[in-house]
This record gives sequence, structure tokens and C-alpha cells, in this order.
Amino acid sequence: MPTDFKTSLASTAQAVEHVLADCLLSKGHGQMTDPMRHAVLNGGKRLRAFLTIHSSAIFDVSSQAALQAAAAIECLHAYSLVHDDLPCMDDDDLRRGQPTVHVKWDDATAVLTGDALQTLAFELLTDLPDVAPSNALKLIGGLARASGMNGMVLGQAQDIAAETANAPLTLEEITALQGNKTGALIEWSATAGPTMAGADIAPLHLYAKFIGLAFQIQDDILDVEGDAKLAGKRLQKDADAGKATFVSLLGMDAAKARANDLVTQACDALSPYGNRADPMRQVAQFIINRNM
Repeated sequence: MPTDFKTSLASTAQAVEHVLADCLLSKGHGQMTDPMRHAVLNGGKRLRAFLTIHSSAIFDVSSQAALQAAAAIECLHAYSLVHDDLPCMDDDDLRRGQPTVHVKWDDATAVLTGDALQTLAFELLTDLPDVAPSNALKLIGGLARASGMNGMVLGQAQDIAAETANAPLTLEEITALQGNKTGALIEWSATAGPTMAGADIAPLHLYAKFIGLAFQIQDDILDVEGDAKLAGKRLQKDADAGKATFVSLLGMDAAKARANDLVTQACDALSPYGNRADPMRQVAQFIINRNM
């Protein structure tokens, strides 16, 4: 990956962290602020925030609105991870190299922390500067759909059901599952810019479909070949549980080839935007070259 992209990714993460830290400082109450800070300020790639900010730049959305929307998606994503880590879900002790919220505090605190982060995400979207109210409403509705019973929550339910199924999922089923669990929030992030600008979302929606699937395939690859220290979490859980993954269904070489093909298609979808979409192209390449 080019050095300038890594610098841009790091600076974007830092900017969003500042917004989140200021938000929790100004709005927070001591009892909930500490676990919320632990969940949302504990590092991470901030890819969804990066997509939100740079899809906004293509359409000249104000930087303040883009940063606020980026902070919102990071709150929503962090909520999903806090709940996903619970013993009744994926039962993880580590997240980004740190104890998960239910381990550092307790299960009840983790549930409430996730609840608070989810509602904060929507609060942040209710007051976007320089965004028409009708467009802001579309953005809020889109996040509700992407994160709810037909999006991320559905994907998590499908994942839990797959653990108790008598037969592993088919390739079509696992693609649909991951499109909901992982892809829906990536699609919201990549289309946040045109949504706030009242522009056509179709090219970026197609782009996001491709990178969302590539992201999950790379996750499955890293679950086999990755370094647990770099990942900051336990690896090879799916294999140990006998769950179907893109690697188990396609084989390692074919999975890597599929991810590369998806990135090529994603970059092709960005052609209407010319050089303005270069950061989005770099994200696509980063997804399949990352090691964590």
C-alpha cells in the first residue's frame, strides 16, 4: 500500500477519534462514559469512517458533516462488536488486543454500553451541518435499515443459527449472511456522501457490494493465515467450530483469487468519479492486502 494512503488512513482515524472523544466528554456521564470510551476509542482501522469521509469528499459535502457521520458509523460499529463479543454471541475475550467490555466490566455493562453507542450514533446524525434535512433523514433511515432486522442484526442471527445447523452453509448462504452482517454497514458508509449531497448512490453502492464481500473473504483468509497478535483477537474460531467460511468452501487459492476479482470490479465501479475516487480505490486494495 502506498505510504500516502497509510498516512491518510491514520489521519482519518485520528480525526474521528477526536470527534468521538469530544462527544463523549461533552455528552457523557461517568457511569457509562468509561466503558463507551473503551469500546469506541480503543484503536481500529476506521475503514467505515474513511469510506464515509472520502465518499463525502467526492460530492463536496462539508468536512464537519462528513466527520460527524463518520463518528456515527464508528459508534454503531463499536456497539455491534461489544454485543458480538458477549458470551451469548461469539464469546470473545479480546478485541483490538484489549479485554472486551464484558470481560473488563460485566455482561450487563456490555449490553448497556452497546445500547448507548447505538443510540449515540443516531443522535449524531440528527444535527449534520450543511446537510438538507430531507437528505439527513434518508441517511438516518438508511443506517436503521443497514443495522437492523434486515441488515446487520439479521446477519448476526443467521450466523448464530448456522452454528446450530446440522449442515454447513452453502456458498450462496454464506454470501447472503455476510452481506447482511458485514456488508450492510460498509454499503451505508460508502454511500453516505452521495446521500448527504442528494446525488445518485448507484455507483458507490455497487462498489460497496464488491468490497464488502472482499472484506469478509479476507477476514476468512486471515483467520487461517493471520497473526493473532496483529489481529488483536483469537483466530481460527470458525474452523474449530466447524463453521463454513469462504476458505473452507472455495479453498485458499480460489478465495484469494475471488477477493482480487471483487476488488477489480469495485475499482471499475468508481469510473464515473475519475481521480476524485482514488482514496476509495486505495481502500479496496488495502482490504485484500491487510494483515489484521
